[in-house]
Amino acid sequence: MTTHLSGLQLRSLVKATGELELSLISVATPAPGPDDVVVRIEATPINPSDIGLLFGAADLSSAKASVTESGPMVTMRISERAMGGMAARVGQSMVVGNEGAGVVVAAGDSPTAQALMGKTVAVLGGAMYAQYRTIKAEQCLVLPEGATAADGASCFVNPLTALGMVETMRREGHKALVHTAAASNLGQMLNKICTKDQIGLVNIVRKPEQAALLSGLGALHVCDASAPTFMADLTQALVETGATIAFDATGGGKLAGQILSCMEAALNRPATEYSRYGCTTLKQVYIYGGLDTGPTEFVRNFGFAWSMGGWLLFPFLQRLGEPAVQVLKQRVAAELKTTFASTYSQEISLAEALHLDAIAVYGQRATGTKYLINPHKT
Repeated sequence: MTTHLSGLQLRSLVKATGELELSLISVATPAPGPDDVVVRIEATPINPSDIGLLFGAADLSSAKASVTESGPMVTMRISERAMGGMAARVGQSMVVGNEGAGVVVAAGDSPTAQALMGKTVAVLGGAMYAQYRTIKAEQCLVLPEGATAADGASCFVNPLTALGMVETMRREGHKALVHTAAASNLGQMLNKICTKDQIGLVNIVRKPEQAALLSGLGALHVCDASAPTFMADLTQALVETGATIAFDATGGGKLAGQILSCMEAALNRPATEYSRYGCTTLKQVYIYGGLDTGPTEFVRNFGFAWSMGGWLLFPFLQRLGEPAVQVLKQRVAAELKTTFASTYSQEISLAEALHLDAIAVYGQRATGTKYLINPHKT
């Protein structure tokens, strides 16, 4: 099988000089092998995990735009201190984008690949900020009848992360959970899942308007970290739900420690005897994001039965195993326009993704600023 397609890709390059370079290049699309398909990417979201690869450790405030013979380009500075963490990336021009969706326009000879010809599919496999993507047929999820590429563009990372959190909670023996930065698209999905599955969920947000948003969507337990009563509110919500596992998107700052402190206080509320070692029930906080890039700070006032660690989607899916992962994916497909519906503040082209005003918005990773790239938008 041969293909003569070529298309644009958005590339991110870290230079040894301490500079990040974003550019668009035109490349030939690899011909599909027997088990491969070529997807014309029509929608791909800008997720926080994509921003991490797109900008690396660059200072967004230093961004400068220019136009070269091959198209638009943006450059940013990377501090000497931050370059240490970028060493493995130096000199590599990397295509960005974890997930996307589009139409299969070419396929290999295998029956599995041929069956996807002309279908609208969602794809998880990296390098999605491109007009075309050659990928294994088994990595495609056929979207339900009537679903558009925009409907399915975000049907992997956020939905599988939300489902993965619930699955982790169940497998580790907890009965309810806590989620931070909870007004995000991911947080709204998690609320829908927990409501449908009758699971206790404590939502932590950073602003009153975010609390109002979640409450308006039916969330039962919403705690505003900016409120003077936050610690008392969180402790009460933990008493009512019995949540002993949390997933923290902020990473830095005091929030993870505050959650553990409130868990301890909630567990000790019905206690009749004092223990200098604290409650023996395990309190678990998983950090899965880095909205706050500062140090993680906590005061050890929550006994000895606690744990804090990292949680990432892809290693979790590998541990879960393919049969169980397929069950999760099929649930996403079945509830694509309800539980797992995503909303975007703006649709932009690949070139517009390099506009400084767009970068200033989506680069903040703030609630309500999720952008969708349509690589074929002119």
